[in-house]
Amino acid sequence: MRLSRYFLPVLKENPSEAQIVSHRLMLRAGMIKQSAAGIYSWLPLGFKVLRKIENIVHEEQQRAGHIPMLMPTLQPADLWKESGRYDAYGPEMLRIKDRQDRDMLYGPTNEEMITDIFRSHVGSYKDLPLTLYHIQWKFRDEIRPRFGVMRGREFLMKDGYNFDLTQEDALHAYNRHLVSYLRSYERMGLQAIPMRADSGPIGGDDTHEFLVLAETGESEVFYDSQITDLNFGDREIDFDSVDQCQAVLEEFTSRYARTDETHDADLFAQVPAERQRTARGIEVGQIFYFGTKYSDAMGATVQGPDGKPTPVHMGSHGIGVSRLVGAIIEASHDDKGIIWPEGVTPFHVGIVNLKQGDEEADTACQALYDSITALGLEPLYDDRNERAGGKFATMDLIGLPWRITVGPRGLKNGVVELTSRKTGESEEMTPEVAVEKVAAIYRAIG
Repeated sequence: MRLSRYFLPVLKENPSEAQIVSHRLMLRAGMIKQSAAGIYSWLPLGFKVLRKIENIVHEEQQRAGHIPMLMPTLQPADLWKESGRYDAYGPEMLRIKDRQDRDMLYGPTNEEMITDIFRSHVGSYKDLPLTLYHIQWKFRDEIRPRFGVMRGREFLMKDGYNFDLTQEDALHAYNRHLVSYLRSYERMGLQAIPMRADSGPIGGDDTHEFLVLAETGESEVFYDSQITDLNFGDREIDFDSVDQCQAVLEEFTSRYARTDETHDADLFAQVPAERQRTARGIEVGQIFYFGTKYSDAMGATVQGPDGKPTPVHMGSHGIGVSRLVGAIIEASHDDKGIIWPEGVTPFHVGIVNLKQGDEEADTACQALYDSITALGLEPLYDDRNERAGGKFATMDLIGLPWRITVGPRGLKNGVVELTSRKTGESEEMTPEVAVEKVAAIYRAIG
């Protein structure tokens, strides 16, 4: 993609309405535009990042054996009245009527709808276990939407639902989700810590939130510093293995880590003083086991091995896909702009032509563009007739992890400059070596 042909409405000044870094940088980098309070249009650059995150979530969910589908954004209120949540959910639910005067709602979550789908089509324990998920837009009418996509009213979310015959099977599904979430977040360049949390309106006793540590986090968190030394890495897990998934759960949840809602001062006091930490965290996902809460209320049963109707055990598991865009920026930026991790960057590398219109420089940039594209990577070529300082400022603002700078002086010596956005370090090398180095970086992350 050539920047002269791309839609990238960057802003030079900080928007007055943006209170936190991610909101400010997303507006300045031309990623989003507010349509109404807490509701945003995703412009091309932001949309590319959103899709990168969504694809990682899809890949890791399916790696764990979970099956994708898609449910509607509008739901009939009758299902929620059946479960007892229609009146209990509160004013965050947007309630509407259709032209036949039927009560409808814009879905904030999908437990009722997925339970109805399950009970309509699954009748035997032999069809279990089953986990279905989708990635869909949700709406919650926040009283004070703020912080851009971090606390919006409309948001993109992955929500998955497991159906199992026994509590033991359902808790294995819980552990399986925890493993898949750890893999997902690390691929996005994040350390998301699972913390014991409150279940809220979803219900259930077993639940963990995944929080990214950041000064602008809405939640106060308390944790043992040893947990920040853990990483999942590239280990292979058999998702069908109860023991392997349980071992990962114990590894990542055995140390103290809780949000302020579930904080226990006495338990926290048992952590050695030098390892006690208090910080702020951004919630980017949550997993729940809630037993037969919805299957009892809505008659979601299967014929058990004994031939008797048995209510299924369920859990729900969410990842805030659009919120993750903001969370990644909060965790990875500097005073110049965004610093995208390689796993979610909108473009893999930026190409900056220092002298647009110079035949040798133009030819070299086009050759780099073609070579990088042929490798299956996406470069962004800044071919605008603008000063070098302006081009560098744009690249720093939008945060591509790598930049190749091409100018007549370097080309006389047969070299271009490869710069890391994260470290700021630059190295001169031949164009061929620069292309290979960039390709090797992305091969390494899969």
